[in-house]
Amino acid sequence: MNILAVESSAKAASAAYCRDGALVGQYFQNSGLTHSRTLLPMIRDLLKNLEITLEDVDVFAVSTGPGSFTGLRIGTATVKGLAWGTDKPVCGVSTLEAMAWQAAHLEGILCPVMDARRNEVYNARFSARAGRPERLCEDRAISLEELLEEAKSDPIPYFLLGDGAELCYNWFRDNQVNAVLLPPHIRQQSAWGVARAAQSTPGVQAHALVPHYIRLSQAERERLERSGVNGVCACSGASPSSAQADDSAG
Repeated sequence: MNILAVESSAKAASAAYCRDGALVGQYFQNSGLTHSRTLLPMIRDLLKNLEITLEDVDVFAVSTGPGSFTGLRIGTATVKGLAWGTDKPVCGVSTLEAMAWQAAHLEGILCPVMDARRNEVYNARFSARAGRPERLCEDRAISLEELLEEAKSDPIPYFLLGDGAELCYNWFRDNQVNAVLLPPHIRQQSAWGVARAAQSTPGVQAHALVPHYIRLSQAERERLERSGVNGVCACSGASPSSAQADDSAG
């Protein structure tokens, strides 16, 4: 199966092409430029240099969250457009699960974390077994204190990935938790991880692909706070007010 994968959930953006589980090529950029400027050119150049076309792709994959609201929308919109134009299926995968696949060769607790601000992180925990990550909990927004308490009760080392890894590592180290900060080339989100996760995830039609934000946008939270309502995003996709431009990680 030929998979063209896209990752745009955080500051870095990447595109990867995989054939029957093997990485054929990947373009990665962490320049601070907006993904609306970088993502399509990366895909175009990747396919050109591999001498393949969109017709060679069997399924388009993308990380659907959690992550930057704007980044997730750009990624899902890009993949939906490519899939509609070629009449191919799409596969949306958890950003956190995709990161876990990048470190599935390790033995211990894989702990991808993304900075969600307000002293919280987006997180899920996975156990690596036989080169595959096995999910131990659902994707969630959790405080650093809560994550620390979980880690304290577990003697197995925690391998930290994601843009919140350094933040958690310092927190864990100060509290004598057994944690390992993985090197940047494994720690950062990448389209290669998205492609690996997509191999075991069923595809859907393009119209069914939506981001999974977990938490309401900053604009939505502020609106609810002004109205005296405490809101938690319990749905996929975006409400009209949460679809405003918001580059935060939720």
